Amino acid sequence: MSEARTPAQIEADIVRRREQLAVTLDEIGIRVHPKTIIGDAKAKVTSTVDQTAGRAFVAVNRVVSDVKARFTHEDGAPRLERVVPAALVVVAVVGLVAASSRRGRR
Repeated sequence: MSEARTPAQIEADIVRRREQLAVTLDEIGIRVHPKTIIGDAKAKVTSTVDQTAGRAFVAVNRVVSDVKARFTHEDGAPRLERVVPAALVVVAVVGLVAASSRRGRR
């Protein structure tokens, strides 16, 4: 059997549990405080934006490197057999867009 506790031991347990409860309530108060909630939300959004921006940068960098590799030689000189047709397509598309916008104004 367990020993009977003295009133002093019981009182000490009550004091200890009250102190633990006070600490727990303080922690809960901090967690549910609007500034804490807003700060946590800001941190989460910032982290997500940073990750997304980082992935976007890597993807764009990869695309730019691929395009550059297709339109230049290893020494950096342009590949005219690829640059000229691409430039003609761009000029044609810009011309069509300009012509259609002029017709739309009439």
